[in-house]
Amino acid sequence: MLCPKCKKNDSNDREMCPYCGAPIKPIPVPAGGKIKFGKFDWYILEKQSDRALILTEKVIEKRAYHGEETEVTWESCDLRKYLNGEFYYSFSESDRNRIIEVTNVNADNPWYGTNGGNPTNDKIFLLSIDEVIKYFGDSGQLESRYMYPNCEWCKDEFLPWIDDQYNINRRAVDDMGIVQFWRLRSPGANSRCSASIGGFAGDGFDHGEINIGNADLLADGHFVQDGCGWLSKEDERHTLNGVRPALWIRID
Repeated sequence: MLCPKCKKNDSNDREMCPYCGAPIKPIPVPAGGKIKFGKFDWYILEKQSDRALILTEKVIEKRAYHGEETEVTWESCDLRKYLNGEFYYSFSESDRNRIIEVTNVNADNPWYGTNGGNPTNDKIFLLSIDEVIKYFGDSGQLESRYMYPNCEWCKDEFLPWIDDQYNINRRAVDDMGIVQFWRLRSPGANSRCSASIGGFAGDGFDHGEINIGNADLLADGHFVQDGCGWLSKEDERHTLNGVRPALWIRID
């Protein structure tokens, strides 16, 4: 298939270009459709009688989950402070008056048991692992992890991600049209990293998986990532993950 962005042909007919990371097959719009709110386009994930849960269509920026390499939860991370502070106040007063503060449950990591922290009162937040599965498709892999016992670089019995038919639903591009990683508020394999959705990594795979663990080989041979670089800074081995804010707004 021919990539619409870089014009290179992928003989394996993948949905995402292995050369530049642009989607070859269009990313589906959720059943709720799209709206404009503030300066962004948003997907409508859920509608209730007087409110709607919305998520930015695109990855709007790359930002550290926390500015220090330390154990942290969503409650105490810098990204939550930014979203509910500077980012919230970037909206007009009339738009801010439509944003509803909600109480979010922050569950422990379902596979690694990492502490998710206390419930939080948020105006703006990131989705959780459970919410991504609820709104983008449930293949059942959260409960029945699939085995990958013959992998030379993975010493664990199970891979640390959900890779299924809903990958395409979870992909998101940036303003350049490249599929990017985007953060979840759920903890990762330990308290120094967060879960995420996969994006272009230059490895030739279609991405959009839910990274419930993450992916560095530890000294003891187990395939879980300590995640420091993914949390706080960019270096030659790690890049900051993208941000897709979510919020509830009042509707007519």
